[in-house]
Amino acid sequence: MLRIVSLQLIATVVAGIIAALLGGWPAMVSAVLGGLCCVVPNGIMAVRLFAASSSGRASPATFFIWEFVKIALTLALLGATAWLYRDLNWLALIVGFIVALKSYIILLFRH
Repeated sequence: MLRIVSLQLIATVVAGIIAALLGGWPAMVSAVLGGLCCVVPNGIMAVRLFAASSSGRASPATFFIWEFVKIALTLALLGATAWLYRDLNWLALIVGFIVALKSYIILLFRH
């Protein structure tokens, strides 16, 4: 799962570079923030599930609880981004979020 999170981070950086070339600085920041709204909750969930599995306390309930926390944190980060960043480019934010969200598909076609 940590490979997926690192791939999401790389995809976020690439989306930010492309957004900077197409839309300038506010588009780059918006795309990176959109990607980070996906990467940060996934990273926290991955670390927590890894810790639970290594200690032998992993259960389906643990997964569902952390999945709920991940969704709530994603929504909170998207809301905070929309609230706090005044030069927000909505298209870049959503594209950055979707690129990070769907970047795991690259790993599916790798082999």
